[in-house]
Amino acid sequence: MAERYQISKDTVSEGAAVPELVKLKLERNAALAEEKQKASATKKKDRADQRHSLKMRTLKYEKDYASHQRKLVTLRRQAKVDGNFFVEPEAKLIFVMRIVGIIKLSPKPRKVLQLLRLKQLHNGVFLKVNKPIMNMLKLIQPYVAYGYPTLKTVRELVYKRGYGKVNKQRIPLSANEIISETLGEHDLHGVEDLVHEIFTVGPKFKQVANFLWPFKLSAPKGGFICKRHGFCEQRGGDWGNREELINDLIGRMN
Repeated sequence: MAERYQISKDTVSEGAAVPELVKLKLERNAALAEEKQKASATKKKDRADQRHSLKMRTLKYEKDYASHQRKLVTLRRQAKVDGNFFVEPEAKLIFVMRIVGIIKLSPKPRKVLQLLRLKQLHNGVFLKVNKPIMNMLKLIQPYVAYGYPTLKTVRELVYKRGYGKVNKQRIPLSANEIISETLGEHDLHGVEDLVHEIFTVGPKFKQVANFLWPFKLSAPKGGFICKRHGFCEQRGGDWGNREELINDLIGRMN
């Protein structure tokens, strides 16, 4: 508890007669005040230690991201020098957002959208790229836009529109304690831990994805092009796989 809410120590004038009940009350208040002061100091120290731990962990994550990017640059340059082709690593993370409402929606796509937690227009979720997920996306392609988000996009989404599911309620991620209480058993204590686990599709990706409430995005600035046509069609529309170009659309909707 904050110091301003601590129990104050009562004082008695020197030489004044104090009844026995009042004396007991003063002793009790003094013990409570001392106990609360110790608890406040302990909590303050624990909070400072956890903040420092999260800071060190964040610096480690940034170092890993930079190291990975340097490694890719080195491999691209080496391939160019040797006259070979460099095959970019396959994406492990995908972001799916719903762009169509509920009107004239057949039962099977409706059920798949419910399973993916895309129950409202402009809802978005992070998914792991695997065969079952890609097969589900084939069934709902005309109703969603998806692609491969960058680290910057993931971080901006979680920080700006991130809400957690606590006791089946939608709670804003206003403090790291909310994450610690829910995902502390998985060694996840801060927002940067969530960002790292999502972007790298780590071993606790399922728990983090279920903890995060589906993102509620705004309508894109400048509007959509044509929802009836696919992004990869000759005419050019909105639904379907945008790959890295999904980041531009998310930026206009975030």
